[in-house]
Amino acid sequence: MHRADESARSPVGAIGRVTVPIPSDGPGEVLVAVRGGSEAYTAWSATSIDRDVRVVVVDAVSARGVIVERLPS
Repeated sequence: MHRADESARSPVGAIGRVTVPIPSDGPGEVLVAVRGGSEAYTAWSATSIDRDVRVVVVDAVSARGVIVERLPS
């Protein structure tokens, strides 16, 4: 697989919505718009984030795990 293919598959920079609240001390879940559809990822954040809050993916920690931040208003 080419390096360009890897970056095209990355959710980093994608916008998502919290589907399972993210506590400050553990994971939650986000639904992220990627590759022409939506995919669920386990998500962590430095601060707690409630359900239905829009977020941006800032890092991928694994194939199905991401770090997110609240989307600026």
